[in-house]
Amino acid sequence: MSLYPEFPLDERDLEPTPLPQFERWLRGAEEAAVPEFNAMALATASVDGKPSVRMVLLRGHDDRGFTFFTNYLSRKGGELAVNPFASLLFFWPTFQRQIRIEGTVSAVSPAESDAYFASRPKGHRLGALVSPQSQVIDLATLRQRMQDLQIQYQAADDVPRPEHWGGYRLAPLAIEFWQGRENRLHDRIRYTKTGAGAWTKQRLAP
Repeated sequence: MSLYPEFPLDERDLEPTPLPQFERWLRGAEEAAVPEFNAMALATASVDGKPSVRMVLLRGHDDRGFTFFTNYLSRKGGELAVNPFASLLFFWPTFQRQIRIEGTVSAVSPAESDAYFASRPKGHRLGALVSPQSQVIDLATLRQRMQDLQIQYQAADDVPRPEHWGGYRLAPLAIEFWQGRENRLHDRIRYTKTGAGAWTKQRLAP
């Protein structure tokens, strides 16, 4: 039995702008109970062009872009501070689908970061206080810091958001929808931003 769907991805059947099309595919992955359906690879690069990539979770999306949260002092935070261009990749093997998103990244407002931080489980909030993300550390030190904070906040649920932790939003300049096909003749449809709310749509060779 083929892994691939029967009918090709026709650009004429896609939404005129990419966000509704993205939402259609994301919702399909969620409804199919794909594990971590909102997981995405985030690629950044240093000022001299050395790339790095890691998995993060999509925590919001709208006309402004795609939002994720992290430690601003992490490797990705440091790279985004000097090179604010990044790329996202969603891959759902169940459907043989990928979405590639390229654009510029900026920090969300402190109010947005506060609201999301407050919605996280208490243990996750404590973890953000404990971890100097991407820095060298020994396990015993990490565990001791967590234990100390658990004692400190045992009777309180109000864990403050550290200033070094918050959200980023990637504002897309190009979004490509990839649908796997037999014989590696995959469908690739790329939307490219041409102005405020305006996009062009083109087929790329597989």
